[in-house]
Amino acid sequence: MPRSSELMAVGGFRSQNAASKLGTRRMDQGWLEKDAAGTLLPGPHWHTVPVLGTVTAGFPAPAEEALADTRPLDASLITHKEAPYILKVTGESMMGAGILPGDMLLVERGAEPRDGASGSAQGDREWTSQCFRTRGRMGFLEAAPQDFKPISPTEELQIAAVVRAVLRQYS
Repeated sequence: MPRSSELMAVGGFRSQNAASKLGTRRMDQGWLEKDAAGTLLPGPHWHTVPVLGTVTAGFPAPAEEALADTRPLDASLITHKEAPYILKVTGESMMGAGILPGDMLLVERGAEPRDGASGSAQGDREWTSQCFRTRGRMGFLEAAPQDFKPISPTEELQIAAVVRAVLRQYS
């Protein structure tokens, strides 16, 4: 978290007092809090979500799930605090839906997928991130753009989580 001097630069303030007032206002709103040493920390409006590994946006691949990290996120992005996790995207088959390689997907377990929703799914014991589609009673996975062949599992299709947000970091 930034110090008051860094808040000055980011906020374009000329006085440290103005930056300090901004920090105090954000603490009153629950966005920030201070520890015993006076260091700014994420406040109660932030929620920590585990990063569980990667998911391929493209051809299904075996799951690589392991607690890789945690990320603080705005609590308004999270419906059920026990259900979300983050997956890092590899592959290019969801670029048409605005999901790029290297993006992080905030996904929620147990959410009911609607037709066209992006999600993390297991088809025939392989994991991928694609759009969930239905045709009659049959479910299948479709890439965006549809240049890739749809994935119609022969054994089972299990939607593990629905994408709630795409997180992208610019360097």
